[in-house]
Amino acid sequence: MRSFDVSALYEPPFVSRRHVATDRVATESLEWARRQGLVGAGPSASRLHRAGAAELAGRACPQAPVTRLRLLTDLFSWLFVMDDICDDDGLGSAPATLAPMVAALLEVLDRHGGPTDSGAWADPGGPAGAWADPGGPAGTSTAWRWPVGDDVRPADRDTTAGALGVALADLCRRVVDQRRPTLLLRLVSQLREYLLALLWEAANRERRRVPGLAEYRQMRRHTGGVRPSLTLTDLAYGRPPAPARRVDPALLALDDLTVDLVCWCNDLFSYRKERDAVADPHNLVTVLAAQHGRDEAAAFQLAAGWFNDGLAGYLVREATLAAHAGPAVTPYLAARRAWLRATYDWSMRADRYAGPAGTPGGTQPPHRFEG
Repeated sequence: MRSFDVSALYEPPFVSRRHVATDRVATESLEWARRQGLVGAGPSASRLHRAGAAELAGRACPQAPVTRLRLLTDLFSWLFVMDDICDDDGLGSAPATLAPMVAALLEVLDRHGGPTDSGAWADPGGPAGAWADPGGPAGTSTAWRWPVGDDVRPADRDTTAGALGVALADLCRRVVDQRRPTLLLRLVSQLREYLLALLWEAANRERRRVPGLAEYRQMRRHTGGVRPSLTLTDLAYGRPPAPARRVDPALLALDDLTVDLVCWCNDLFSYRKERDAVADPHNLVTVLAAQHGRDEAAAFQLAAGWFNDGLAGYLVREATLAAHAGPAVTPYLAARRAWLRATYDWSMRADRYAGPAGTPGGTQPPHRFEG
């Protein structure tokens, strides 16, 4: 439908670049996901490959060291698998089933990927990884993992977060190895907020509840997984803002707006896919339609206007921050610019949001931003 054409969006006026190692990292990250048990050799691997985790990371970090590009790409792969389980495989509509998995993943974050109290590690080399099974007798453990590859059994869904936990522990340990404790704590906190926000989504889906606009805007900043991704992007750029700088209200406001723009762009590109598949209340278009009593086409245009106005506001805020803070925030601003451009470019190309004809939600050329 032409009314859902993403050409209504302004194109972020930033240089589009791509890391030279993107294709290599894509292969390596898919193999990492297989080793962790996140995907098998069949449809799940194909779905993750089509998501284009390395393509997004390579555009967000076009000059990063390859090891840090891999770390960000692997985080994207983990987030994509988690989102697919929740959004496409039905777990995200069952909060009572989702909660035990979230609890297990929170334990991994609390340990920063380290061993359990018994000294056991989540071992991706074994058939499942030795994790304590809350459903078993006290003091015992069983080998288990969340079956997220091609052998998913519905009966297993309420028993384990195994493969997701194994992979998350690996990501945490690799961040620990970077010896950036402040960054590690921020990442863990942001991932914790992401997981808890998934329960909010699941409760809404179960009750067929469309959240209010202010509530959605706040919670979308957590469900999108953008904040932990930006943290690892700052690591990839090599000079994260100092702790004192991070609490600057101007920087915090720009960070919030960056997250908003990335999530709204995602909402607009994914709307047709979500609309054609199953009704989901967690999309800016759906929320605006309910809030303002608009039909789909009008709500889509309104959401596009939110993105375009937000992009204009971003440029003003960015210029003000750069003028007052100077070179100290140059890497930080470069990372946000790259993220906005990367999200737009990746969304235009990603099979993840492809419509029936294999293209995003429209075929018209984008508007150029003239601000």
